[in-house]
Amino acid sequence: KKKILLFFFLPEPAQKCKTGPVDLVFLIDSSRSVRPHEFETMRKFMIDIINTLDIGLNATRVGVVQYSSQVRTEFTLKTHARLSNIVKAINQIIPLAQGTMTGLAIRYMMNEAFTPEAGDRPKVPNVAVIVTDGRPQDRVAEVAAEAREKGIEIYAVGVARADMTSLRAMASPPFEDHVFLVESFDLIHQFGIQFQDKLCGVDLCLESDHGCEHICESTPGSYHCLCLPGYTVNDDGKTCAAIDLCAERKHNCEQLCVSSPGSFTCDCNKGYKLNNDKRTLIDYCSFGNHSCDHECVSVLNGYRCRCNEGYRLLEDSKTCQAIDLCAEGKHDCEQVCISAPGVYTCDCNKGYTLNEDEKTCTPIDLCAEGKHDCEQICVSAPGVFTCDCNKGFKLNKDKKTCTNMNMCNTVEHGCEYQCVSTPGSYHCICPEGQLLQDDGKSCGSKSSSSANIDLVLLIDGSKSVRPQNFELVKKFVNQVVDSLDVSPHGTRVGLVQYSSRVRTEFPLNMYHTADEIKAAVMKVEYMEKGTMTGLALKHMLENSFSEAEGARPLSRSIPRIGLVFTDGRSQDDITEYAKKAKEAGITMYAVGVGKAVEDELREIASEPVEKHFYYTTDFTAISTIAENLKLNVCPGNMLYKEYYIYSYIFPSAEESQGEIEVKDPCACESLVEFQQATMNSLEQVTQKHIL
Repeated sequence: KKKILLFFFLPEPAQKCKTGPVDLVFLIDSSRSVRPHEFETMRKFMIDIINTLDIGLNATRVGVVQYSSQVRTEFTLKTHARLSNIVKAINQIIPLAQGTMTGLAIRYMMNEAFTPEAGDRPKVPNVAVIVTDGRPQDRVAEVAAEAREKGIEIYAVGVARADMTSLRAMASPPFEDHVFLVESFDLIHQFGIQFQDKLCGVDLCLESDHGCEHICESTPGSYHCLCLPGYTVNDDGKTCAAIDLCAERKHNCEQLCVSSPGSFTCDCNKGYKLNNDKRTLIDYCSFGNHSCDHECVSVLNGYRCRCNEGYRLLEDSKTCQAIDLCAEGKHDCEQVCISAPGVYTCDCNKGYTLNEDEKTCTPIDLCAEGKHDCEQICVSAPGVFTCDCNKGFKLNKDKKTCTNMNMCNTVEHGCEYQCVSTPGSYHCICPEGQLLQDDGKSCGSKSSSSANIDLVLLIDGSKSVRPQNFELVKKFVNQVVDSLDVSPHGTRVGLVQYSSRVRTEFPLNMYHTADEIKAAVMKVEYMEKGTMTGLALKHMLENSFSEAEGARPLSRSIPRIGLVFTDGRSQDDITEYAKKAKEAGITMYAVGVGKAVEDELREIASEPVEKHFYYTTDFTAISTIAENLKLNVCPGNMLYKEYYIYSYIFPSAEESQGEIEVKDPCACESLVEFQQATMNSLEQVTQKHIL
């Protein structure tokens, strides 16, 4: 019988990365935008990196600091000396889930984490890895520069909506080695692989196709190209070009310069002999018998005259004349050219200022700069201004202030009952018990007027909404439409979608029934891309509520309502046009979902903010917002609708529903009675919740 021996060879365990001593601190973003499963991915990311490192008090030390609106040390560089203890501590981290104060966190890391008390060692490299998923809410550039000056090497890892400008402001140079931006937390491991290569000191000159023309010099995790003496590295960072001292005029040869890489020799023209100094000729000018106006230059068997820069030699070959580039038209000044010999400078006429190109001019707009004292309208001219007044006003003798002209006394207003003047305009009013009719002049009984508002909805069509959620947004819009009395003389509805641009889906005057509007809404196509909420508010104010798009004249006193629906932070400024919309008399509602920023929603909403601001974390819940949404105006039967919505939110009010007698919903006494009943019930419900 044969005996067979079997040998099993087990693979050797993976070698740890031998980096030498390093003090490594992870600075991790735990703001509320980082979802729980994403934080778990970040936790695994840190553990994967340290598993490849040689951990120990005399090798690599690791510390972790997390931040949101505040900063907290999870453990310092000297807390744990064993890998297993570090892994356990990372798994026990509880996210802070607040804001994103990255600048505050960097300063904390610099002043607290990298200190001898926290375990930082002298003459040991300090390395920081910052992981964030959003835009910082404070300044980072200055404090990051201070940290780098103290010797901290910073790697900036951005995920999803992280801001590339902020990442570059934080990271150490070169950016291609220290800045990483990935689309999601699932891809963050890509940075871990590259980071490991950098710490482990792979000689990229030997291990990669570096492309250096002359010399490759390795650095930890990177390399750079050098050139031989007499050569310089080109802009591509790899190839070399000979240094031509002759072409750069870095020589003292009198006539000819002969170049070689990084050096030169002198020579003479035909008929000349090089002197012993190897650079000059026999100096005939030194004899003192020339009559050159500026400069004498020795030549073979004599001399010649030469003029200073900015001058030209005249026909007598001796005297020099200044070159006037302005007079010769050899300049590109837009307005005024000021000449000096051979050169010029540009200036501007009175009322203009010179631009940064030092050639063109821009009118000084005193009106735009606020350097005027006009009461109403400032009319600008370059460097000066004049004042004017709005329609219905006239300019006083001081040429600055304005006086209101009574339009009712100066025009044929046609009001049936009474004309009321307003600045630059007027409107008609009716006696108590009657309402102004559609012509804005005649009066009729209350029963002849139906409920009416002008409503424009701004819906967010950015990429973050996603197609399935956008269908829910359209259903939300139709729920709002179902609660309205839509007709040509009643409520009008317009729809605007925005992302990186703004698109009117249909104006106020396009559809006249709820069914038409709902059908049009369901045909709206999803735009995707960015979130320019400020641009959308500007479009609504300047276009959607114009009479050209169906908004009824302000003299009709028909309420104008804007409803903004968004799921994220605006990529532009909303402050200016949110304020202007409310100043124009538009009642603004703000509805936010998911990652919508509460401060922005509150800035959009009209006062009181709590009555005009709604938020939910999930798109599936927006139908509830549509049910609870109250368009807080009182034309026609809107007061009845407010009451029933109120009863839906506060069921305890149902018992008193029969006790409220609403004869005329827009009568002052009915409105006051309803508001008082609402406030009393609200206080009762609030007290119950507190108890």
